[in-house]
Amino acid sequence: MENLSRARRAPPVCPWLGSMSRYIERVRGGRVRRFVLSCSMSDKSVSIADQVAAGWFTVSVRDRRARAMDGGMESPVGRSPRSPEAEIGHRLEDLWDVQQPQLSPSQKLNSCFEDLPVSSFPAAPPSQVIDIPSDASLADAVETLSKHKILSAPVRNVNAPEDASWIDKYIGIVEFPGIAVWLLHQFEIANSNPEAAASMGGSFFETLTSSEFYKNTKVEDIAGSFRWAPFLALQNSDSFLTMLLLLSKYRMKSLPVVDLGEGKIENVITQSAVVHMLAECVGLHWFENWGSKKLYELGLPIMKPNRLLKVYEEEPVLKAFKLMREKGVGGLPVVNGSGERAIGNISIRDVQYLLTAPEIYKDYRSITVKNFLTAVRTYLEEHHEASPMLRGLVTCKRDDTLEDIILRLDHEKIHRIYVIDKEENLQGVITLRDIISKLVHEPHGYFGDFFYGVVPLPESSRV
Repeated sequence: MENLSRARRAPPVCPWLGSMSRYIERVRGGRVRRFVLSCSMSDKSVSIADQVAAGWFTVSVRDRRARAMDGGMESPVGRSPRSPEAEIGHRLEDLWDVQQPQLSPSQKLNSCFEDLPVSSFPAAPPSQVIDIPSDASLADAVETLSKHKILSAPVRNVNAPEDASWIDKYIGIVEFPGIAVWLLHQFEIANSNPEAAASMGGSFFETLTSSEFYKNTKVEDIAGSFRWAPFLALQNSDSFLTMLLLLSKYRMKSLPVVDLGEGKIENVITQSAVVHMLAECVGLHWFENWGSKKLYELGLPIMKPNRLLKVYEEEPVLKAFKLMREKGVGGLPVVNGSGERAIGNISIRDVQYLLTAPEIYKDYRSITVKNFLTAVRTYLEEHHEASPMLRGLVTCKRDDTLEDIILRLDHEKIHRIYVIDKEENLQGVITLRDIISKLVHEPHGYFGDFFYGVVPLPESSRV
Protein backbone atom coordinates (compact mmCIF):
# COMPACT_ATOMS: atom_id res chain seq x y z
CA MET A 1 0.00 0.00 0.00
CA GLU A 2 1.06 3.51 -0.64
CA ASN A 3 0.02 6.19 1.79
CA LEU A 4 -1.80 9.12 0.25
CA SER A 5 0.38 11.63 2.07
CA ARG A 6 3.31 10.42 -0.03
CA ALA A 7 1.52 11.29 -3.24
CA ARG A 8 1.50 14.88 -4.32
CA ARG A 9 -1.98 16.34 -4.12
CA ALA A 10 -3.60 13.02 -4.81
CA PRO A 11 -7.27 12.96 -3.84
CA PRO A 12 -9.47 10.34 -5.48
CA VAL A 13 -12.57 11.54 -7.23
CA CYS A 14 -15.95 10.10 -7.96
CA PRO A 15 -15.85 8.85 -11.57
CA TRP A 16 -18.97 10.70 -12.70
CA LEU A 17 -18.16 10.31 -16.35
CA GLY A 18 -17.69 6.57 -16.33
CA SER A 19 -19.42 3.54 -14.96
CA MET A 20 -19.34 3.51 -11.18
CA SER A 21 -19.69 -0.26 -11.13
CA ARG A 22 -16.73 -0.71 -13.46
CA TYR A 23 -14.63 1.68 -11.34
CA ILE A 24 -15.42 -0.20 -8.14
CA GLU A 25 -14.65 -3.47 -9.87
CA ARG A 26 -11.39 -2.03 -11.14
CA VAL A 27 -10.37 -1.00 -7.64
CA ARG A 28 -11.49 -4.17 -5.94
CA GLY A 29 -10.14 -6.37 -8.69
CA GLY A 30 -6.65 -5.10 -8.05
CA ARG A 31 -6.12 -3.49 -11.42
CA VAL A 32 -5.17 -0.23 -9.74
CA ARG A 33 -3.22 0.28 -6.56
CA ARG A 34 -5.17 0.32 -3.34
CA PHE A 35 -4.40 3.61 -1.63
CA VAL A 36 -4.86 4.27 2.06
CA LEU A 37 -6.23 7.66 3.02
CA SER A 38 -4.75 9.48 5.97
CA CYS A 39 -8.21 10.65 6.99
CA SER A 40 -8.81 7.77 9.37
CA MET A 41 -10.74 7.95 12.62
CA SER A 42 -9.25 6.18 15.67
CA ASP A 43 -6.19 5.17 13.63
CA LYS A 44 -8.33 3.08 11.27
CA SER A 45 -7.27 3.76 7.70
CA VAL A 46 -10.01 3.85 5.08
CA SER A 47 -9.22 2.62 1.61
CA ILE A 48 -10.43 4.27 -1.56
CA ALA A 49 -12.43 1.13 -2.35
CA ASP A 50 -14.29 1.52 0.94
CA GLN A 51 -14.97 5.16 0.16
CA VAL A 52 -16.21 4.34 -3.34
CA ALA A 53 -18.53 1.75 -1.86
CA ALA A 54 -19.82 4.34 0.61
CA GLY A 55 -20.25 6.92 -2.11
CA TRP A 56 -17.86 9.34 -0.42
CA PHE A 57 -14.28 10.48 -0.87
CA THR A 58 -11.88 12.71 1.00
CA VAL A 59 -8.69 14.54 0.31
CA SER A 60 -5.72 14.72 2.63
CA VAL A 61 -3.23 17.29 1.41
CA ARG A 62 -0.21 18.85 3.08
CA ASP A 63 1.23 22.10 1.87
CA ARG A 64 4.21 21.45 -0.35
CA ARG A 65 6.10 24.37 1.06
CA ALA A 66 7.64 24.33 4.50
CA ARG A 67 5.62 27.17 5.90
CA ALA A 68 2.03 26.46 6.86
CA MET A 69 -0.39 29.24 6.08
CA ASP A 70 -3.20 28.56 8.50
CA GLY A 71 -5.17 31.75 7.98
CA GLY A 72 -3.21 33.79 10.49
CA MET A 73 -1.69 36.28 8.05
CA GLU A 74 -2.81 39.80 8.81
CA SER A 75 -3.49 42.45 6.24
CA PRO A 76 -0.79 45.06 5.77
CA VAL A 77 -1.21 48.23 7.80
CA GLY A 78 -3.62 50.65 6.21
CA ARG A 79 -5.65 48.08 4.31
CA SER A 80 -9.31 47.70 5.14
CA PRO A 81 -10.66 44.78 3.13
CA ARG A 82 -14.28 45.13 2.16
CA SER A 83 -15.03 41.53 3.03
CA PRO A 84 -13.43 38.19 3.93
CA GLU A 85 -13.18 37.55 0.19
CA ALA A 86 -11.25 40.78 -0.28
CA GLU A 87 -8.92 39.73 2.54
CA ILE A 88 -8.10 36.62 0.53
CA GLY A 89 -7.33 38.87 -2.41
CA HIS A 90 -4.86 40.90 -0.34
CA ARG A 91 -3.15 37.75 0.88
CA LEU A 92 -2.82 36.60 -2.72
CA GLU A 93 -1.37 40.01 -3.56
CA ASP A 94 1.30 39.55 -0.89
CA LEU A 95 2.13 36.11 -2.23
CA TRP A 96 2.19 37.40 -5.81
CA ASP A 97 4.74 40.07 -4.92
CA VAL A 98 7.27 37.55 -3.60
CA GLN A 99 7.06 35.03 -6.44
CA GLN A 100 10.19 34.26 -8.39
CA PRO A 101 10.51 36.70 -11.32
CA GLN A 102 11.21 33.98 -13.89
CA LEU A 103 7.77 32.43 -13.34
CA SER A 104 5.04 33.17 -15.86
CA PRO A 105 1.84 34.88 -14.60
CA SER A 106 0.05 31.53 -14.82
CA GLN A 107 2.75 29.81 -12.77
CA LYS A 108 2.66 32.60 -10.21
CA LEU A 109 -1.09 32.22 -9.75
CA ASN A 110 -0.76 28.48 -9.32
CA SER A 111 1.96 28.96 -6.72
CA CYS A 112 -0.08 31.55 -4.83
CA PHE A 113 -3.16 29.35 -4.70
CA GLU A 114 -1.08 26.39 -3.61
CA ASP A 115 0.06 28.37 -0.56
CA LEU A 116 -3.45 29.25 0.61
CA PRO A 117 -5.31 26.66 2.72
CA VAL A 118 -9.01 25.96 2.30
CA SER A 119 -9.49 27.09 5.91
CA SER A 120 -9.04 30.66 4.62
CA PHE A 121 -12.17 30.48 2.48
CA PRO A 122 -15.13 32.37 3.99
CA ALA A 123 -17.83 30.27 5.61
CA ALA A 124 -20.98 29.70 3.61
CA PRO A 125 -24.28 30.99 5.05
CA PRO A 126 -25.70 28.52 7.61
CA SER A 127 -28.70 27.95 5.33
CA GLN A 128 -26.39 26.39 2.74
CA VAL A 129 -24.56 24.04 5.11
CA ILE A 130 -27.38 21.58 5.75
CA ASP A 131 -28.00 17.89 5.33
CA ILE A 132 -31.05 15.75 4.67
CA PRO A 133 -31.83 12.70 6.86
CA SER A 134 -31.88 9.42 4.97
CA ASP A 135 -35.41 8.67 6.18
CA ALA A 136 -36.81 11.92 4.79
CA SER A 137 -39.44 11.55 2.08
CA LEU A 138 -38.85 12.78 -1.43
CA ALA A 139 -41.43 15.47 -0.78
CA ASP A 140 -39.54 16.63 2.32
CA ALA A 141 -36.22 16.61 0.46
CA VAL A 142 -37.65 18.72 -2.35
CA GLU A 143 -39.15 21.18 0.16
CA THR A 144 -35.84 21.48 2.03
CA LEU A 145 -33.78 22.10 -1.09
CA SER A 146 -36.30 24.63 -2.39
CA LYS A 147 -36.60 26.46 0.93
CA HIS A 148 -32.84 26.89 1.27
CA LYS A 149 -32.41 27.69 -2.44
CA ILE A 150 -29.75 25.04 -2.94
CA LEU A 151 -29.35 22.46 -5.66
CA SER A 152 -28.02 19.58 -3.57
CA ALA A 153 -27.31 18.47 -0.01
CA PRO A 154 -25.50 15.61 1.77
CA VAL A 155 -27.65 12.71 2.96
CA ARG A 156 -27.13 11.88 6.64
CA ASN A 157 -27.48 8.25 7.67
CA VAL A 158 -29.98 8.29 10.55
CA ASN A 159 -28.92 4.78 11.57
CA ALA A 160 -25.28 5.72 12.11
CA PRO A 161 -24.09 5.84 15.75
CA GLU A 162 -23.27 9.18 17.33
CA ASP A 163 -19.55 8.50 17.34
CA ALA A 164 -19.46 7.35 13.71
CA SER A 165 -16.83 8.75 11.38
CA TRP A 166 -18.07 11.16 8.74
CA ILE A 167 -17.73 8.47 6.06
CA ASP A 168 -20.24 6.31 7.96
CA LYS A 169 -22.35 9.29 9.01
CA TYR A 170 -23.17 10.31 5.43
CA ILE A 171 -24.21 8.05 2.56
CA GLY A 172 -23.90 10.43 -0.37
CA ILE A 173 -25.53 13.47 -1.86
CA VAL A 174 -29.00 14.11 -3.21
CA GLU A 175 -29.66 16.57 -6.04
CA PHE A 176 -32.78 18.36 -7.19
CA PRO A 177 -32.34 17.23 -10.81
CA GLY A 178 -31.62 13.69 -9.69
CA ILE A 179 -34.86 13.50 -7.71
CA ALA A 180 -36.90 14.83 -10.62
CA VAL A 181 -35.31 12.55 -13.20
CA TRP A 182 -35.81 9.54 -10.94
CA LEU A 183 -39.49 10.35 -10.42
CA LEU A 184 -40.11 10.87 -14.12
CA HIS A 185 -38.37 7.62 -14.88
CA GLN A 186 -40.65 5.76 -12.45
CA PHE A 187 -43.75 7.16 -14.10
CA GLU A 188 -42.43 6.30 -17.54
CA ILE A 189 -42.03 2.72 -16.36
CA ALA A 190 -45.52 2.73 -14.82
CA ASN A 191 -47.02 3.94 -18.08
CA SER A 192 -44.97 1.46 -20.15
CA ASN A 193 -44.34 4.29 -22.55
CA PRO A 194 -41.06 6.27 -22.58
CA GLU A 195 -42.86 9.22 -24.15
CA ALA A 196 -45.80 9.25 -21.74
CA ALA A 197 -44.44 11.86 -19.35
CA ALA A 198 -43.22 14.13 -22.11
CA SER A 199 -46.65 14.21 -23.75
CA MET A 200 -48.64 14.91 -20.59
CA GLY A 201 -49.85 18.35 -19.71
CA GLY A 202 -49.82 20.26 -16.47
CA SER A 203 -52.07 17.76 -14.69
CA PHE A 204 -49.28 15.19 -14.82
CA PHE A 205 -47.20 17.05 -12.26
CA GLU A 206 -50.13 17.67 -9.94
CA THR A 207 -50.86 13.94 -10.01
CA LEU A 208 -47.21 13.13 -9.46
CA THR A 209 -46.65 15.39 -6.44
CA SER A 210 -49.94 14.44 -4.75
CA SER A 211 -49.34 10.69 -5.03
CA GLU A 212 -48.66 8.53 -1.97
CA PHE A 213 -45.74 7.08 -3.87
CA TYR A 214 -44.08 10.51 -3.97
CA LYS A 215 -44.92 11.36 -0.35
CA ASN A 216 -43.88 8.03 1.15
CA THR A 217 -40.75 7.14 -0.80
CA LYS A 218 -37.69 7.79 1.37
CA VAL A 219 -34.46 9.38 0.25
CA GLU A 220 -32.60 6.24 1.32
CA ASP A 221 -34.82 4.17 -0.98
CA ILE A 222 -33.37 5.85 -4.04
CA ALA A 223 -29.73 5.60 -3.01
CA GLY A 224 -28.86 4.17 -6.39
CA SER A 225 -30.07 7.30 -8.16
CA PHE A 226 -27.94 9.79 -6.25
CA ARG A 227 -24.96 7.90 -4.89
CA TRP A 228 -23.06 8.41 -8.15
CA ALA A 229 -23.34 12.18 -7.83
CA PRO A 230 -20.04 14.10 -8.00
CA PHE A 231 -18.86 14.43 -4.44
CA LEU A 232 -15.49 14.92 -2.85
CA ALA A 233 -14.80 16.27 0.61
CA LEU A 234 -11.93 18.63 1.40
CA GLN A 235 -10.11 19.24 4.65
CA ASN A 236 -9.14 22.66 5.95
CA SER A 237 -5.49 21.86 5.27
CA ASP A 238 -6.07 21.36 1.55
CA SER A 239 -4.96 24.11 -0.80
CA PHE A 240 -6.92 26.57 -2.90
CA LEU A 241 -5.24 25.07 -5.95
CA THR A 242 -6.73 21.65 -5.22
CA MET A 243 -10.13 23.23 -4.65
CA LEU A 244 -10.04 25.30 -7.84
CA LEU A 245 -8.92 22.38 -10.00
CA LEU A 246 -11.73 20.21 -8.71
CA LEU A 247 -14.30 22.95 -9.33
CA SER A 248 -13.07 23.48 -12.88
CA LYS A 249 -11.39 20.52 -14.53
CA TYR A 250 -13.41 17.86 -12.74
CA ARG A 251 -17.16 17.48 -12.24
CA MET A 252 -17.51 19.28 -8.93
CA LYS A 253 -20.16 21.97 -8.61
CA SER A 254 -19.58 22.25 -4.87
CA LEU A 255 -17.11 20.91 -2.32
CA PRO A 256 -17.93 20.29 1.35
CA VAL A 257 -15.17 20.91 3.87
CA VAL A 258 -15.10 18.19 6.52
CA ASP A 259 -13.95 18.43 10.12
CA LEU A 260 -12.49 14.96 10.62
CA GLY A 261 -12.26 15.38 14.37
CA GLU A 262 -15.97 16.01 14.84
CA GLY A 263 -17.03 14.05 11.78
CA LYS A 264 -19.15 16.84 10.36
CA ILE A 265 -19.37 19.15 7.37
CA GLU A 266 -18.43 22.66 8.45
CA ASN A 267 -18.39 24.53 5.14
CA VAL A 268 -19.48 24.19 1.53
CA ILE A 269 -17.53 25.89 -1.26
CA THR A 270 -19.36 26.41 -4.55
CA GLN A 271 -18.38 27.71 -7.96
CA SER A 272 -20.55 30.77 -7.30
CA ALA A 273 -18.69 31.48 -4.04
CA VAL A 274 -15.35 31.35 -5.87
CA VAL A 275 -16.55 33.78 -8.54
CA HIS A 276 -17.86 36.10 -5.80
CA MET A 277 -14.41 36.00 -4.22
CA LEU A 278 -12.88 36.97 -7.56
CA ALA A 279 -15.33 39.86 -7.90
CA GLU A 280 -14.12 41.18 -4.54
CA CYS A 281 -10.52 41.11 -5.79
CA VAL A 282 -11.02 43.55 -8.67
CA GLY A 283 -8.32 46.23 -8.67
CA LEU A 284 -5.57 44.10 -7.15
CA HIS A 285 -2.47 43.64 -9.29
CA TRP A 286 -2.59 39.85 -9.51
CA PHE A 287 -6.24 40.00 -10.55
CA GLU A 288 -5.84 42.77 -13.12
CA ASN A 289 -2.97 40.89 -14.74
CA TRP A 290 -5.50 38.17 -15.50
CA GLY A 291 -8.92 39.82 -15.43
CA SER A 292 -8.07 42.68 -17.81
CA LYS A 293 -7.77 40.26 -20.74
CA LYS A 294 -10.54 40.16 -23.31
CA LEU A 295 -12.56 37.00 -23.73
CA TYR A 296 -11.16 36.16 -27.15
CA GLU A 297 -7.61 36.53 -25.79
CA LEU A 298 -8.37 33.76 -23.30
CA GLY A 299 -9.99 31.49 -25.86
CA LEU A 300 -13.51 32.16 -24.63
CA PRO A 301 -16.11 31.03 -25.37
CA ILE A 302 -14.68 27.54 -25.63
CA MET A 303 -17.45 25.95 -27.68
CA LYS A 304 -18.00 26.92 -31.32
CA PRO A 305 -21.43 28.33 -32.29
CA ASN A 306 -22.32 25.32 -34.45
CA ARG A 307 -21.74 22.95 -31.51
CA LEU A 308 -23.67 24.92 -28.91
CA LEU A 309 -26.58 23.01 -27.40
CA LYS A 310 -29.89 24.86 -27.40
CA VAL A 311 -33.61 24.28 -27.07
CA TYR A 312 -36.41 25.82 -29.14
CA GLU A 313 -39.13 27.70 -27.32
CA GLU A 314 -41.92 25.45 -28.66
CA GLU A 315 -40.27 22.19 -27.62
CA PRO A 316 -41.52 20.26 -24.53
CA VAL A 317 -39.87 21.48 -21.35
CA LEU A 318 -39.05 17.92 -20.29
CA LYS A 319 -36.99 17.56 -23.43
CA ALA A 320 -34.87 20.49 -22.25
CA PHE A 321 -34.22 18.95 -18.82
CA LYS A 322 -33.47 15.53 -20.28
CA LEU A 323 -31.07 17.07 -22.78
CA MET A 324 -29.24 18.85 -19.97
CA ARG A 325 -28.82 15.63 -18.04
CA GLU A 326 -27.82 13.56 -21.07
CA LYS A 327 -25.22 16.07 -22.22
CA GLY A 328 -23.98 17.06 -18.78
CA VAL A 329 -24.81 20.75 -19.02
CA GLY A 330 -26.27 23.00 -16.36
CA GLY A 331 -28.38 25.20 -18.63
CA LEU A 332 -29.51 25.85 -22.18
CA PRO A 333 -30.28 28.94 -24.23
CA VAL A 334 -33.88 29.12 -25.38
CA VAL A 335 -33.93 30.16 -29.03
CA ASN A 336 -36.56 31.40 -31.45
CA GLY A 337 -37.79 29.53 -34.51
CA SER A 338 -34.72 30.35 -36.59
CA GLY A 339 -32.42 29.02 -33.88
CA GLU A 340 -30.09 32.00 -34.25
CA ARG A 341 -31.32 34.33 -31.54
CA ALA A 342 -31.51 33.51 -27.83
CA ILE A 343 -34.66 34.75 -26.11
CA GLY A 344 -34.18 33.17 -22.70
CA ASN A 345 -32.33 30.71 -20.51
CA ILE A 346 -33.45 27.55 -18.77
CA SER A 347 -31.35 26.02 -16.01
CA ILE A 348 -31.29 22.51 -14.59
CA ARG A 349 -32.23 23.91 -11.19
CA ASP A 350 -35.47 25.27 -12.70
CA VAL A 351 -36.79 21.70 -12.69
CA GLN A 352 -37.72 22.36 -9.05
CA TYR A 353 -40.72 24.37 -10.21
CA LEU A 354 -42.24 21.24 -11.75
CA LEU A 355 -42.34 19.75 -8.25
CA THR A 356 -42.86 22.69 -5.90
CA ALA A 357 -45.55 24.55 -7.86
CA PRO A 358 -47.29 22.03 -10.15
CA GLU A 359 -50.59 23.91 -9.98
CA ILE A 360 -49.27 26.70 -12.20
CA TYR A 361 -49.31 24.39 -15.24
CA LYS A 362 -52.72 22.76 -14.80
CA ASP A 363 -54.30 24.75 -17.63
CA TYR A 364 -51.62 23.79 -20.15
CA ARG A 365 -52.37 20.83 -22.39
CA SER A 366 -48.68 20.68 -23.23
CA ILE A 367 -45.90 22.39 -21.29
CA THR A 368 -43.51 23.89 -23.80
CA VAL A 369 -40.34 25.67 -22.79
CA LYS A 370 -42.05 28.97 -23.56
CA ASN A 371 -45.10 28.06 -21.43
CA PHE A 372 -42.89 26.89 -18.60
CA LEU A 373 -40.86 30.10 -18.45
CA THR A 374 -44.00 32.24 -18.67
CA ALA A 375 -45.75 30.31 -15.89
CA VAL A 376 -42.73 30.37 -13.57
CA ARG A 377 -42.16 34.09 -14.06
CA THR A 378 -45.80 34.81 -13.27
CA TYR A 379 -45.61 32.60 -10.18
CA LEU A 380 -42.45 34.34 -8.94
CA GLU A 381 -43.93 37.80 -9.47
CA GLU A 382 -47.14 36.89 -7.64
CA HIS A 383 -45.19 35.49 -4.70
CA HIS A 384 -42.68 38.36 -4.74
CA GLU A 385 -39.75 35.96 -4.98
CA ALA A 386 -36.45 37.24 -6.33
CA SER A 387 -34.98 35.14 -9.10
CA PRO A 388 -32.69 35.54 -12.14
CA MET A 389 -35.62 34.17 -14.17
CA LEU A 390 -37.38 37.52 -13.73
CA ARG A 391 -34.59 39.34 -15.50
CA GLY A 392 -33.90 39.32 -19.19
CA LEU A 393 -31.25 37.23 -20.88
CA VAL A 394 -27.76 38.33 -19.81
CA THR A 395 -25.36 38.60 -22.75
CA CYS A 396 -21.87 39.82 -23.57
CA LYS A 397 -19.49 40.29 -26.51
CA ARG A 398 -16.21 38.54 -27.25
CA ASP A 399 -14.26 41.76 -26.72
CA ASP A 400 -15.56 42.23 -23.16
CA THR A 401 -12.96 41.68 -20.45
CA LEU A 402 -13.03 38.76 -18.06
CA GLU A 403 -13.34 41.25 -15.21
CA ASP A 404 -16.56 42.58 -16.74
CA ILE A 405 -17.98 39.07 -17.01
CA ILE A 406 -17.07 38.15 -13.43
CA LEU A 407 -18.72 41.29 -12.07
CA ARG A 408 -21.89 40.70 -14.09
CA LEU A 409 -22.19 37.04 -13.15
CA ASP A 410 -21.69 37.89 -9.49
CA HIS A 411 -24.12 40.81 -9.55
CA GLU A 412 -26.85 38.88 -11.36
CA LYS A 413 -26.28 35.70 -9.30
CA ILE A 414 -26.27 33.54 -12.42
CA HIS A 415 -24.14 30.63 -13.58
CA ARG A 416 -23.73 31.43 -17.27
CA ILE A 417 -23.68 34.32 -19.68
CA TYR A 418 -24.32 34.10 -23.42
CA VAL A 419 -22.00 35.56 -26.04
CA ILE A 420 -23.63 37.33 -28.99
CA ASP A 421 -22.30 39.09 -32.07
CA LYS A 422 -23.11 42.57 -33.41
CA GLU A 423 -26.35 41.26 -34.91
CA GLU A 424 -27.25 39.72 -31.52
CA ASN A 425 -26.94 36.20 -32.90
CA LEU A 426 -25.89 33.55 -30.42
CA GLN A 427 -22.16 32.77 -30.54
CA GLY A 428 -21.47 30.82 -27.36
CA VAL A 429 -21.76 30.55 -23.60
CA ILE A 430 -19.40 31.20 -20.70
CA THR A 431 -19.95 29.40 -17.40
CA LEU A 432 -18.54 29.73 -13.91
CA ARG A 433 -16.49 26.62 -14.61
CA ASP A 434 -14.98 28.24 -17.71
CA ILE A 435 -13.81 31.22 -15.67
CA ILE A 436 -12.25 29.15 -12.89
CA SER A 437 -10.52 26.95 -15.48
CA LYS A 438 -8.73 30.03 -16.84
CA LEU A 439 -7.48 30.92 -13.36
CA VAL A 440 -5.39 27.80 -12.67
CA HIS A 441 -3.84 24.88 -14.51
CA GLU A 442 -3.10 21.36 -13.35
CA PRO A 443 0.63 20.68 -12.96
CA HIS A 444 1.83 17.38 -14.35
CA GLY A 445 1.26 14.59 -11.85
CA TYR A 446 -0.53 16.91 -9.43
CA PHE A 447 -3.11 14.31 -8.39
CA GLY A 448 -0.81 11.33 -8.75
CA ASP A 449 -2.71 8.43 -10.32
CA PHE A 450 -5.92 8.71 -8.34
CA PHE A 451 -7.67 9.65 -11.56
CA TYR A 452 -6.47 6.48 -13.24
CA GLY A 453 -9.27 5.24 -15.48
CA VAL A 454 -11.31 8.39 -14.89
CA VAL A 455 -11.56 10.88 -17.73
CA PRO A 456 -11.51 14.57 -16.69
CA LEU A 457 -14.46 16.74 -17.58
CA PRO A 458 -14.47 17.32 -21.36
CA GLU A 459 -13.84 20.89 -22.43
CA SER A 460 -17.11 20.75 -24.38
CA SER A 461 -19.10 20.29 -21.16
CA ARG A 462 -20.77 23.46 -19.95
CA VAL A 463 -21.88 22.43 -16.47
